[in-house]
Amino acid sequence: MQISGAIVSKFPALLAGALIAGAAHAQPPYTGADFSGVYTCTGNDSKEGPYTGKVTLELVRAQSSGAYGAYNFKLEVPNYGAYPGEAAAHGMQMAIHFANTDPKTQDFGTGIAQFSKKAGKWAFHKYYYEPAFKGGNFGTEDCVHQ
Repeated sequence: MQISGAIVSKFPALLAGALIAGAAHAQPPYTGADFSGVYTCTGNDSKEGPYTGKVTLELVRAQSSGAYGAYNFKLEVPNYGAYPGEAAAHGMQMAIHFANTDPKTQDFGTGIAQFSKKAGKWAFHKYYYEPAFKGGNFGTEDCVHQ
């Protein structure tokens, strides 16, 4: 097999162009705090009242870049079930979407959490809104890393 001289002469330029194009799409590594772990939570729901739960956060490093973090989220509440979802963090704030695994409950929503350190452990305060649960609902949670 013979390669055309024109292709051979242009190969360095083609290779350099491919490398530059690949570098242009490379994302910087995640530089934010890693909030991953299991948290013990107490909450107050406007329709259901006080409750306790457990939140698990897992950083998705492949989808995190610079100061922006992507997370898998799961809240577990005794007698209510599991609420898996996803979260996006920037700095010390995190937006969270969650939904009960039983779609009949229409128990899903969006929250915003503010992180801080308490006694050397990550903690967050979250406000959430659920547009469909029992005609509309909201509440708060306070969670501390175990």
